[in-house]
Amino acid sequence: MLKKIFLPVVILFLATFVSDSSFDKDPFASTFSVVGFDPVTGDLGVAVQSKFPNVRPVVPWAKAGVGAVATQSFAKLEYATHGLKLLEQGYSAEEALKKILKSDKDRQQRQVGIVDAKGNSASWTGTECFGYAGGYTQNDSRYIISNSEKGNGTVITGKYFSVQGNILVSEETTKAMAEAFVSAKGSLAEKLLASLTAGGKAGGDKRGEQSAALLVVRKNAGYDGSDNFIDISVYDHKTPIKELNRLYNLNNLYFTASLPENMISISKKIAKELQLIWQKRGFYSGEINGKVDKKFQKILIDFMGWENYDMRIINVKEVNLDKNEILKIDREVLEDIRKVFKSNSWKMKTN
Repeated sequence: MLKKIFLPVVILFLATFVSDSSFDKDPFASTFSVVGFDPVTGDLGVAVQSKFPNVRPVVPWAKAGVGAVATQSFAKLEYATHGLKLLEQGYSAEEALKKILKSDKDRQQRQVGIVDAKGNSASWTGTECFGYAGGYTQNDSRYIISNSEKGNGTVITGKYFSVQGNILVSEETTKAMAEAFVSAKGSLAEKLLASLTAGGKAGGDKRGEQSAALLVVRKNAGYDGSDNFIDISVYDHKTPIKELNRLYNLNNLYFTASLPENMISISKKIAKELQLIWQKRGFYSGEINGKVDKKFQKILIDFMGWENYDMRIINVKEVNLDKNEILKIDREVLEDIRKVFKSNSWKMKTN
């Protein structure tokens, strides 16, 4: 308990020491982040890293079909909560950001990135943000830059993304983030991760690393129809960006549906392999014969539920063997089943 109390006290003390700002209200979320929008899928999201514990509840915010916000550097949550409301009312990213800035007397201490569901982006770095501080976005293949040793207090605007950071080693962090976002292939989540990873490799936060988060929203695409399609947090870690990438791969396995191209037929050889694994793990007591029938299908469904492959079960459950349909399994699931079995990580620990 003492440790949990002591850490925030130290953070508050250091913040008070380096600044006259009102720390009792606004957490000192020194960090670098990227907000982005995918015009194809409509995905909106934020990736962030900070030398600050548990950055997830503070910096990244997003609402499906509305927008995404990163609020940092003496982070004021109103930039996110009110900002998303303004976007929902029809304000653009730039309009929403400027409206909140106008009413904030401490605006020069803030750093904010916003993107709306039409792909408009805006970023702000106040003149009192600790250097190196600045941001990048892009418009018509040109990088729009706002950077200096302490930020220049100008709203920059662009399309599809913005990156921003403070207390950075140098401008190379935000520059690398912008370039990586633009050049990365794949989903919005992969572009956000590529951007964050590039920022870390280019220098990142001059104080080091501690926590990271990735939030991507898409209407009804998350578990049980939630809008939080991807929501991953690294609370306190020596290499949070590396850990975030690892957890993203796990998230894809456990919280995304199977892709048609990943489905492979369960051959007699694969069926025997699964029967052997089930037998060793107590799910099956029959003969290792490789027979793919309704009993096999039922065990596979139950086993996948036990192992938390919930989002991948539907492709197995819907196969009608009575109509001679072929039972298939996701190759990613099969690879993970093999990996877990080989590593003995499935075994229950006993004292």
